[in-house]
Amino acid sequence: MPDEAPLSVVIGATGATGRLVVRHLVESGERVRAVNRSGRGTVPPGVELVGVDDAAASHLGEVCRDASVVYHCAMPPFTRWRDQFPRLTDNILRAAGSAGARLVYADDTWMYGRTETPMTETTAPRPASNTGVLRAWLAERILHAHARGDVRATIARASELYGPGVTSLLGSNIFVPAMKGRVAVWLGDPNQPITPTYIDDFARALVTLGSSAESEGRVWHVPTPHATTGRQFVREVFTQAGHRTRLVSVGTRTARVLGAVSPLVRQGAEIVYQFEQPFVVDGSRFTAQFGDLPVTPYRRAIGDTVRWYRRDQPVPAAVRERDSVDA
Repeated sequence: MPDEAPLSVVIGATGATGRLVVRHLVESGERVRAVNRSGRGTVPPGVELVGVDDAAASHLGEVCRDASVVYHCAMPPFTRWRDQFPRLTDNILRAAGSAGARLVYADDTWMYGRTETPMTETTAPRPASNTGVLRAWLAERILHAHARGDVRATIARASELYGPGVTSLLGSNIFVPAMKGRVAVWLGDPNQPITPTYIDDFARALVTLGSSAESEGRVWHVPTPHATTGRQFVREVFTQAGHRTRLVSVGTRTARVLGAVSPLVRQGAEIVYQFEQPFVVDGSRFTAQFGDLPVTPYRRAIGDTVRWYRRDQPVPAAVRERDSVDA
């Protein structure tokens, strides 16, 4: 790969989102520096893999030097969000700003409150959970840093993620039990419309934003297929897993009880409200600006995810704790 090709730095590069961002960048002919905590992992040929055990500003400044784009795909373990996420994000902001690079931040929709209409980029951030408050605060800091001229930044927001390697409510509560023919747990109302985001579509959207100056200073919702329902989604997962659908739904109160024994469900209990209302994310502004992004149909995306679960096991919690700069 020629040295004059633009350099992209992906922080959290061996996590579910980051590894796909790396792949799409390589396919587009860019030089890529992949950053994680351990310095270990599988990356495409030609990609430089760098370990940053302490994500301090000085260390991240060094790995981001000469970058044209920095992708913030890092996500600490849920149990460490409050103490690690703000410091990590501030340090990435400083590193990208010092390099004169465009920063692309991988975000979610947890900062939005209760709504009966599709969520757009103009939906007011009225978080109804502690994690939502933190997400809203981080996004605000990034946009304020852009407004001050400290960094050129853009934010991509995905709906509830699913796909190979994704640690999410859909992964642990739906795909894992479906593979074994066990009962899946849907937090919220499975009859409400939902637009989950396939992880590869999210990564592709991040790279699209990273290549465009027009993306800067704004929030962009990642396009998804037309809305399905939780029940239809679960039925397709079980069908492709080769088992009869077995589903139970639980509300906020029950989710909080179950959260006593499951950290992921405990985090999920805070955002059950999003699954008790239409969970529809509108990505039309992205499409209007950048054209029709290839969006993976639910059936194909679910099939790819089921095949991944057949081949691999989800990443153990101990590994997630160790590689906390991966998303």
